[in-house]
Amino acid sequence: MSLLSSLGRGLLAGGGAGLLSGAFSWWLAEPVLDRAVELESARQAAANVAQSAEVFGRATQHAGLLFSATVSGLAFGVLFGVVYALLQHKQPGDRAWSLSLRLAGAGFLAVELLPFLRYPGNPPGVGDPATVSLRANAWLTAIGVSIVFVVAAWQLNGHLRRRGVPDPLVQLVCAGVVVAGLATLFLLPDSPDPVAAPASLVWDFRLLSLASLALLWAALGAGFGLLAERDRGRLRFSPVASSGV
Repeated sequence: MSLLSSLGRGLLAGGGAGLLSGAFSWWLAEPVLDRAVELESARQAAANVAQSAEVFGRATQHAGLLFSATVSGLAFGVLFGVVYALLQHKQPGDRAWSLSLRLAGAGFLAVELLPFLRYPGNPPGVGDPATVSLRANAWLTAIGVSIVFVVAAWQLNGHLRRRGVPDPLVQLVCAGVVVAGLATLFLLPDSPDPVAAPASLVWDFRLLSLASLALLWAALGAGFGLLAERDRGRLRFSPVASSGV
């Protein structure tokens, strides 16, 4: 599989996955976000805090959600296609469907789940604007640490399997590496801002946001894998391939 064809599949799968994830968020997560905005507005009004005028209304923001989710899906799709092509070059015997799903699972684990367990996201109105840079840097650091440990687990998995280590032991060792990565994340500083919003609202927002990201990675992995398997089947049974030319 060439890098160019892998990028094309990544764009197709990523765009579709982003649109699907955005639709999920629009349908389920945005009502929770609307409640958070209403609570924040009511809190500011009760405290006689001047509210800044919205540049874009909520209806426009809802439409923008689909656009931004699709663009994010395209970006993830490009990165996914590049990494997939590199892995496929190193391990040409791997089935496209299996490799795609495993890569998507590793991506979700490294980029979304492990950082979420350390720094779960909050709805608007939670957090001091003065600490935005601090929180963003902590989040990016968490992603970087997670990627290092997940890549290490992936490499160790391949190394141990090539040496004939039994699968249960390989899985146990790799899980230990991921747990060590999670423990390392908790050495990072805590979020500096208290969460004043109702716990039910905050956790509804957090879990729905995580679910939308899980849907994004699952759809990306499945879509890319299906496209790769389809194209591989076409190549295998093409007239040129069948004639041995």
